[in-house]
Amino acid sequence: MPISFHTLKAAAIGAAVSLCATYSAQAQEVTLTVQHFLSPKSITHTKMIEPWAKRLEEQSNGRIKVEIFPAMALGGKPPELYRQVRDGAADIVWTLIGYTPGVFPRSEVFELPTVHGGSARATNLAIQDNFDLIAADYEDVQPLLIHVHGGNALHMVSKSVASPADVANLKLRTPSRTGAWMIESWGAEPVGMPVPALPQALAKGAVDGALIPFEIVPPLKVQDLTAASIEGAAGARFGTSVFMFAMNKDRYAGLPADLQAIIDANSGRAFAQSMGEIWDATEESGKDVQRGSGGEVVQLTAEQTAAFDALGETVVDRWTEEMTNQGIDGAALVEAARGSIETHSE
Repeated sequence: MPISFHTLKAAAIGAAVSLCATYSAQAQEVTLTVQHFLSPKSITHTKMIEPWAKRLEEQSNGRIKVEIFPAMALGGKPPELYRQVRDGAADIVWTLIGYTPGVFPRSEVFELPTVHGGSARATNLAIQDNFDLIAADYEDVQPLLIHVHGGNALHMVSKSVASPADVANLKLRTPSRTGAWMIESWGAEPVGMPVPALPQALAKGAVDGALIPFEIVPPLKVQDLTAASIEGAAGARFGTSVFMFAMNKDRYAGLPADLQAIIDANSGRAFAQSMGEIWDATEESGKDVQRGSGGEVVQLTAEQTAAFDALGETVVDRWTEEMTNQGIDGAALVEAARGSIETHSE
């Protein structure tokens, strides 16, 4: 029986529609939203998230589009970022784990005083070495990068500091609960707040000083609000902060395998190392800005640093005991973290 023109036409149209659908699926564009709490002038925005987004767009031939929302432009407050990415209000966030105390207990080991030294690169690589030991903290998200910055220097409004006694009874901003413990061990009063709130707190005298890295000094203009910035001997820091750059699990799982592969290729060890090197390099610019404003940049002597470290060890012991009570081998985490940091600091 001969095939009619209409049958051939219908078949041709069906084939064309099928072909278009297949092509459309292959060329499907994905738009990912990224939210963070810092300004668009911050190192995090300009040297981490923007270049990362550009790599994804280029390597996917434009199939991945990334929209970045700095300074909480999508809404909410910094402590809500983890919940936003977990629940899908944002596809990706960059946040401080200290904003959600208790959610990332194992990861806190890398921010402890006397565990982190003064190198973001060394600690970032140590996190990569030991990620299996902290992976349970990130079961509800797709981690892209877990990292630290150069570490906390102590920035004081009106005076320099040479010993823990010099800050007794003063109010100091802390980025985390372990930082609060450290401040308490000095005899000072910890005040927790997201870093965007710090300039106003310094200006109004709500705090007498703050724990932040030097790289955040220029974008927050901390040099105009402080008289001295203090670090330990040989650039040692008073602990650090652990940050999470992570994606919503369902959003990641819903991507085509080839786009997942592009995201995977731009996550992990190489990313951690390069960002550690960038954060380490930017510390000097923060010091230069402080000096340029007429402020002091003070490096403690080995003896002075030892007095702070002795109190830092009590914080490590307190954290280890708390982990043990939660069924987590905190001592093993400390040993592993210190060993890897030492290896990568050589």
